[in-house]
Amino acid sequence: MKYHYALALATLATAHAGTPTPDPVAPPPTEEPWIKPILNIRARFEYGDIDSPALRSSSAFTLRERVGLVTRDWHGFSALVEGEFTQAVLDSYDAGPGAAVSPHDPTRTPILDPENNELNQAYLQYAGFDTTVRAGRQRIILDNAAFVGNVGWRQNEQTYDALSISNTSIEDLTLFYAYANRANRIFGSDAMGALRNFAGDIHFLNAAYKGCGEATLTGYAYFMDFDETAANAGYISNNTYGICAAVPVGPVDLYSEFAFQTDTGSSPVMKPDESWYAHLKAAYKAGGHTFTLGYEYLDADFVTPLATVHAFNGFADAFIGNRIGLARNPGLADLYLAHSTPLPFWGLKFTHALHLFGDNNSDFDYGWEYDAVLVKAFNENFKAIAKFAYFDSEGPSGNPFAPNIAPFDTTRFSIELNYTF
Repeated sequence: MKYHYALALATLATAHAGTPTPDPVAPPPTEEPWIKPILNIRARFEYGDIDSPALRSSSAFTLRERVGLVTRDWHGFSALVEGEFTQAVLDSYDAGPGAAVSPHDPTRTPILDPENNELNQAYLQYAGFDTTVRAGRQRIILDNAAFVGNVGWRQNEQTYDALSISNTSIEDLTLFYAYANRANRIFGSDAMGALRNFAGDIHFLNAAYKGCGEATLTGYAYFMDFDETAANAGYISNNTYGICAAVPVGPVDLYSEFAFQTDTGSSPVMKPDESWYAHLKAAYKAGGHTFTLGYEYLDADFVTPLATVHAFNGFADAFIGNRIGLARNPGLADLYLAHSTPLPFWGLKFTHALHLFGDNNSDFDYGWEYDAVLVKAFNENFKAIAKFAYFDSEGPSGNPFAPNIAPFDTTRFSIELNYTF
């Protein structure tokens, strides 16, 4: 009896041992929603002081929200709409000349973040056959934004009413073309005069090739024929042709760019027929440190009215008006040395730079500037940035034919929090 009982147990155990355990049922994939929200919030305190007898220091605490919706791709089609809203909580500053821009206090140092409510982006997009076509108000940033950018540092972004086409059908080659009839600038929809939005016929052609080993070669042609106004008298209109190359050589990244600019039919007689631009730099990487030596040159009357100018020629923005053409550019040379490294505490990244500025003869008699930036990324959505800039001017030159275009010392400091969802 005991034998039969043991045999039954053994048979039962063997039968169960041969039965495979069923795999857990995988949950069905989560379908992407048809419409997703987009959100970007920035809070910034900024202090500015131009040491001019006509100006007092400024303090601005501003909030900026970009809120929008983006659709899921449907047979290659998608759409995006986004509003931009800026409020001045502390408004002891001048957001730009012109009473229509708020806050407006011409006795204070400019901080170009006006209160504003506007449509930032709204476009329909098609992506297929190695081509992306986008029609509507959109962000356009080409290369390092030295000529075409979104001025992302300021609270109100620069966007374009445009039709753009990007194609990658040829291996390693990206072709881009855009036609825009308006650049919606950082000064807000209420701005007038020289600060109002730029209208006109604007064409961007850009070709980037990455098939030469690790090098990237880019060629571009930008045609900017703006509607002439009393404020700009056609000075900012231009045709610009350029090439640039980025080549890593061991631990050194080399970059060179050259551009040639001609006037247009609407340019004033006093503007020369042609002017030149050059930018050379070498970045050496050693461990966690990067050292960059660079030189940027703008010939007399060379202008970049649609550039993200804050990224160039120092964070004090001492030369911003001349570079974008709000004031005549008699020429600018910028020799700079920069260093960046992660700090060994709190996950901070530190970058600082020293600039020497001069005219287009590279006499370096405009002054010098020191910049410092701290960045802390808490996660992929939340980031803090602190920035300091001090420009030490050589003062007025006393020569009316070769004036110092930045004759006053300038100090700027800011700290901001950025959240993106």
